[in-house]
Amino acid sequence: MFRRFAFNSAAVLVFAMAVAPGDALARAGAGTSSGSRGSQTYSAPPSTGTATSAAPVQRSMTPQTSPSRPAVAAPAAAPFGSSLGGRSPFMAGLMGGLLGAGIGGLLFGGGMFHGMSGFSGFFGFLIQIFLVVLVGRLIWGFIKSRRMQPAMAGGPQGYERTEAPGMAGGGGGGGGGAPQANVTPVNVTPADYHAFEETLHGVQAAWSAHDLGTLRQITSPEMASYFAEQMTEQKSSGVVNTVTDVHLEKGDLSEAWGENGREYATVAMRFSMIDVTRDGAGRVVDGDPVRRSTATEFWTFLRTPGGRWILSAIQQAR
Repeated sequence: MFRRFAFNSAAVLVFAMAVAPGDALARAGAGTSSGSRGSQTYSAPPSTGTATSAAPVQRSMTPQTSPSRPAVAAPAAAPFGSSLGGRSPFMAGLMGGLLGAGIGGLLFGGGMFHGMSGFSGFFGFLIQIFLVVLVGRLIWGFIKSRRMQPAMAGGPQGYERTEAPGMAGGGGGGGGGAPQANVTPVNVTPADYHAFEETLHGVQAAWSAHDLGTLRQITSPEMASYFAEQMTEQKSSGVVNTVTDVHLEKGDLSEAWGENGREYATVAMRFSMIDVTRDGAGRVVDGDPVRRSTATEFWTFLRTPGGRWILSAIQQAR
């Protein structure tokens, strides 16, 4: 009886972990922190009244050098989920646990799989390994989050934070350090805030319509390429995500600066929407078609002086 229970439990656990999804294929840029913010790409945006901190940029075409403020260490990210030599972190941990157990058996006088008698014994052993890996990942995630938490000192001097309808004036301080000599302050006007909000609506609408042509017009080539990859993942999975009825709940400026003939503005935005993912038959597989969901993100926009703002980075608030 016990052997049968162990076998069934292990089988259920293996299946659950194999089919459990990562970040849902929802809204443009959901679950990722990617893009470029010029020399500030790997620096933490200053906190605001909307969001206190942003996840570090995990994927960017900008080399990881940040001369104006200390860079926040960010792991290199592969498209559509992290990997370790082609294996998932879970499988890497599992194989490491099996190898460690085997070596332990050899050191203490047993065979490579000493103590695993029979098929059910092996699956019982797997349950123990799953639990060890799960606890280890929780501990590592806690330590990693503590190490990556950015300091929130006074914000960069000279950055304007202009209040406008729909966007409150800048919040608290951000990552410390004064701007470099080649970094200049940029004044953000009510018209700019309106452009940011319009881009939020435009990106989500083009994403829902799989309209890459429009996305290429309102985002940087880098961000357009990331969106194209996400859309390809949707097609491969046989699902389509749509984001409708987007409403900006609150937003404020984190920082705005100019460098190398470009102007940047990073804005914290909290917005609500109807976010639904359907399969090829139109069945809802994620989200709710009648209930609104809420997201908080840092969006960075860039332009040439006097030009039109386009989206150049999205970072998840945390």
